[in-house]
Amino acid sequence: MNCVADFCVVPIGVGVSVSREVAECQRVLARSGLKYSMHAYGTNVEGDWDAVMAVIKECHTAVHALGCQRISTTIKVGTRTDKVQSMDDKVRKVEQILAGDS
Repeated sequence: MNCVADFCVVPIGVGVSVSREVAECQRVLARSGLKYSMHAYGTNVEGDWDAVMAVIKECHTAVHALGCQRISTTIKVGTRTDKVQSMDDKVRKVEQILAGDS
C-alpha cells in the first residue's frame, strides 16, 4: 500500500537548535530513494507503507546515534485505494484551483 506521510522528529534535550538533527534525517531520506520534501516544520515522504515507516524509524536511529536520548515524533499518514496520487499531484491540484482565481 502506498502512502504519503508528514512527520516531524523532535529531539528532546539537545538545546534550542535542532538543525544538526534535522540534517541527519535529511541524509537518511536522501539515501532511502523515497521521494521526500522538507518544509519548515517537518518532512513529507511518499512510497510504500513499509518503506516509509522504515525510513522514519531510521531517522530515529540516526538521531539517537548523534547522542540524543529522547525523541518525540508526530506522524500523519494518508492512503488512497481509488487512485494513485503523489505529493506533487496534491499540490498541483490546489495550484490549478488558485490559478482560476486570477
